Amino acid sequence: MATLPLFFPWLSFVFTLALAKGLAALGIALLLRAGLVSFGHGLFYGAGAYAVAFALRSTFLDTFFLLTLALLVTLALGFLVGLFVSRYRGIFFAMLNLALSMVFYALLAKFYYLTGGTDGLRVPTPTLFGLTLDRTLFGEALFYLSLGLALLLGAGVSFFLRTPMGEALAAIRTNEVRLEYLGIPVQRVVLLAYILSAGLAGLGGALAGIAVGHVVPELAYWVASGEFVYIALLGGTGGALGPFLGALAYELIRTFAFKYLAYSWQLILGATMLLVIFFLPGGLWALLGERRRRAPTS
Repeated sequence: MATLPLFFPWLSFVFTLALAKGLAALGIALLLRAGLVSFGHGLFYGAGAYAVAFALRSTFLDTFFLLTLALLVTLALGFLVGLFVSRYRGIFFAMLNLALSMVFYALLAKFYYLTGGTDGLRVPTPTLFGLTLDRTLFGEALFYLSLGLALLLGAGVSFFLRTPMGEALAAIRTNEVRLEYLGIPVQRVVLLAYILSAGLAGLGGALAGIAVGHVVPELAYWVASGEFVYIALLGGTGGALGPFLGALAYELIRTFAFKYLAYSWQLILGATMLLVIFFLPGGLWALLGERRRRAPTS
């Protein structure tokens, strides 16, 4: 994956978007460990993208500062929203997230003089390491930056899942009441996971906004939130690499299906999900894990 854009430069844009959505799907996968499904993480994805766009309206900033700003904004937003939604479970958790995301989408679409309405906002190409690069070279550099962030954050999430807090997430899915009896603050664990998932989604949104050079309210729409759930299930939640595998497969399938079957690409994606549900419920990560177990050892 890291070398393909060197031979096919157009893939750097596709892979950058895949990594951005993979970060958001990684946040979804984190919540799925606790049996929680969010259909509203487009809220944080869009918030991260618009944070970058707003910052670049007033001054010219470096990419690292913009990503840090988006991360801090969405972590704070995740904390505020999480204080409310972490009290709920099941369908109530999913629908509350969806409702909040749609409220944010409506605000982005209606406040034209601030957000540009449905036309969105332009995101100028920022500097990188203090260097001003042309758009093509910047796109290639942004891909490798995104790849490095994905590897770093994927490793961080893997480490978190092995901590007592991370282990408690899986236990919440199986028996939340027993954890409460053991004195484990379940709501705090859920809140922490929610804040982390919001930050991951916001960072993904910031990368997407910078890569595309334009942000629109549809980034916070329920369709975007549904994409992240789709990607998380496609890639599998057994490991931190799963959501990125799902995002890569999703973007490649959508790109080629849209090119060769422009009026049927949704059908291709739907059929792919059906195949995963029926024949590979653990996602692409489970398929790779099975191959590793079957591989002969010396």
